Amino acid sequence: MPLSFDTDERQVQRLADEIDTHGFAKLSSAVSDTDLAQLRAWTDAQAQQHQGEYFAYHGEQMLAGSLLATFWADPKLKHLLAGLYRRAAKRDAASEQIFPVLRCVQGAHGQRESNCFHYDASLVTALIPVFIPTQGAERGDLMLFPNLRGVRSWVLFNVIEKALLQNRLTRALIGKAMQRGWLKPYVLKLEPGNIYFFWGYRTLHANKACSPEVKRATALFHFGDPHTGSLATRWILKFNQGRARRISNKTGNQPPASTQG
Repeated sequence: MPLSFDTDERQVQRLADEIDTHGFAKLSSAVSDTDLAQLRAWTDAQAQQHQGEYFAYHGEQMLAGSLLATFWADPKLKHLLAGLYRRAAKRDAASEQIFPVLRCVQGAHGQRESNCFHYDASLVTALIPVFIPTQGAERGDLMLFPNLRGVRSWVLFNVIEKALLQNRLTRALIGKAMQRGWLKPYVLKLEPGNIYFFWGYRTLHANKACSPEVKRATALFHFGDPHTGSLATRWILKFNQGRARRISNKTGNQPPASTQG
């Protein structure tokens, strides 16, 4: 079943305005119960292969066997993400490609992959919750420091910023500052069935830790890299994909090539 939402210009403008004002926007009940159940069953099967530990699948090839393939091919989603990018960047995206990711935070390694604040390479990020814990002291809520920066004119400036922020020392300092109340991110409690949007490139974000016994899985759709084609962008993408494969390989098998007709 296709995603359920309108893509008229008023809808796109409303979502863009909400992201600018509040840091995020959402479309309620955009994923049907049937699709959510199918996506959960597929994710559960992958989680079992990884023995209850963290894994992340990056890119179309890794996720071709899942229902997510129909989502990123949906013309409505492409139109919506392209419209959001156009309003944020004041120009059309250089590429219409959507880059999908599935993250599953669970087990002890999942705790180490939490609280990792970062900026996305893409300007627009769409998030579909698959599994969101409802019990336990730690439930992996999404933390946002919304719209902290603009789109950088120079890709080198972007790379330096990411290097300064996306390392263990800085993340540890951010964590201590949050514990002492010096920094207060916006905490967004995700609800399966909705789709959430934010400016991933501009917003520093991370998930809170999850208790090892619970599972938090989210599907992410990245659209519109402002620095498309740059050597730095290609290197960062290659590095992130390689790291995700190494972590996933430690805990289980890769996903099947196709389980979807």
